Amino acid sequence: MNRRFIVSLIGILLFYGGLSLYLGWNGWVYLSALYDWNHAGIYSVIVALLALAFIIGRVGQSTLLKPIAGPLKLVGSYWFAILEYGVLLFPVADIVALLLKLGGAERDAYVLGTGSIALFVLLILLIVGTRNAWSPVIRHYKVQIPKQAGGRQKLRIAMASDIHLGTTIGNGHLHRLIHKVKQINPDIILLPGDILDDDIEPFIRHKMADTLGKLDAPLGVFAVTGNHEYIGGKVPEFVAAMDAIGIRVLMDETALIADSFYIIGRKDKASAGFRAGNAGRLPISELVSPLDNSLPLIMLDHQPSDLSNAAMNGIDLSLSGHTHRGQMAPNHLVTKRLFELDWGYLKKGSLHAIVSSGFGFWGPPVRIGSRSEVLQIDVEFVPA
Repeated sequence: MNRRFIVSLIGILLFYGGLSLYLGWNGWVYLSALYDWNHAGIYSVIVALLALAFIIGRVGQSTLLKPIAGPLKLVGSYWFAILEYGVLLFPVADIVALLLKLGGAERDAYVLGTGSIALFVLLILLIVGTRNAWSPVIRHYKVQIPKQAGGRQKLRIAMASDIHLGTTIGNGHLHRLIHKVKQINPDIILLPGDILDDDIEPFIRHKMADTLGKLDAPLGVFAVTGNHEYIGGKVPEFVAAMDAIGIRVLMDETALIADSFYIIGRKDKASAGFRAGNAGRLPISELVSPLDNSLPLIMLDHQPSDLSNAAMNGIDLSLSGHTHRGQMAPNHLVTKRLFELDWGYLKKGSLHAIVSSGFGFWGPPVRIGSRSEVLQIDVEFVPA
């Protein structure tokens, strides 16, 4: 590790610790007024465990802590949501409480009153956000591609990105995916990355491949890697596991489907990272150069960061995920600045670009301002 990385890591941990301390202090003031509770030591340990639960659970997945790693990671994930919305709500509550105090209000009014309102809003956000995360919807798009596709006039795609299978999301949520895909009744199923959350071990241990393998469509199931597959560092094992259940992972590869259209699958940008051996990925131009571009070109690229190149190289339909649409508002304000298209549909020249908010989630099983979704994309081929 270089010095710059260590300094950055220490800075992040101090910042995170400071925010956790601020939330913990607010909780202590409220509980002390509510119950006249004086066990500061016990309370401090509880807050510290909540703040560290995700890290302990993530590291403990491959250690003796494996039996409790999942629950710890889930608790720690919810703490992240509490932290984000606490940082937004508590300063407002603190300012109102201070104004009430200066105005001569009783302590119960300015501590318990403002604290209870903030706690109520926080609980509503967590409840609604949990429902949004675990109750996926089908979102429908229609596009026209001005090309012939053999004898095919129409194509129905079911797309699910960012499933994030691991210690939190497992077979239960996978069954919801299978149910939604059956409702769509697609010709082909496309999975543009982040099928795994990080470590492949929970995926194998809980036999999630057996459930994922129930995805079925006449023209097959195709996938690409996302950044999270590279975080786990087990991409070859992941590709082999997918191949064993009939899901083809395209690693900078193309597939001609029924002599009608091409599926182009890009490695994720993270393939150039240290855990991927710095192999990198091929440019779009190199992937499409040997293809018959009179046929429709459909590309899976996990991150929607290369839309201009996709348009310039004749891609007709680009499918991505990655952004989660920020997952928890107001994070969508960040993703909107980072990506030309962070969610939904964009027409760029002859390119139709679609970005999903994802079927799963990262970290907290909470979605505010976004929704877990499966996409139904109806493509009509209309020769120019």
